[in-house]
Amino acid sequence: MKQQLPEFSRSIEVARVGAQGSRERISADAKECTALSRRLQVPGVHAVSADLNVRPWRGGGYKVTGEVTADIDQVSVISLETFRSVVRFPVERYFLPHGGGDSEDDIDIIEGGAIDLGEVAAETLGLELDPYPRKPGETFEGDGSNEATEPDVVPAKVSPFAVLKGRDRNGGKS
Repeated sequence: MKQQLPEFSRSIEVARVGAQGSRERISADAKECTALSRRLQVPGVHAVSADLNVRPWRGGGYKVTGEVTADIDQVSVISLETFRSVVRFPVERYFLPHGGGDSEDDIDIIEGGAIDLGEVAAETLGLELDPYPRKPGETFEGDGSNEATEPDVVPAKVSPFAVLKGRDRNGGKS
């Protein structure tokens, strides 16, 4: 079975990362942006870039930190209109050359002596994008945010026995 390559791939060989770490700036080309829009299920991706630091981390591992920025089209869940926005998300990922550790869910495996920083950026976007995007300033009708504020009206308390008070013993009204 042929392994599918990621839509946005920028591998860094961990052997070239020095003790002080390595700063990497990556960006997607037009073809990669088109493929990312399909993966992220958004109408369009105009640009994706990441400014990442790769530093040695415990036991032969590496820590990747930084920020991913994307210029994307999204569809508002309120108006169903497409709108363009620029989003920024922080990145903090950990990689080890082998499995192990207390929190294996939070640690990725270094495969083939490299970390794919493009895939790190794409995964971050996929996980952090708002699944229910709204155009700036949009609100749901009836959610109270557009209505004029009225003084709070507290309904009078009605005893649960008040309904029974007007009935006779046979279930009819008296």
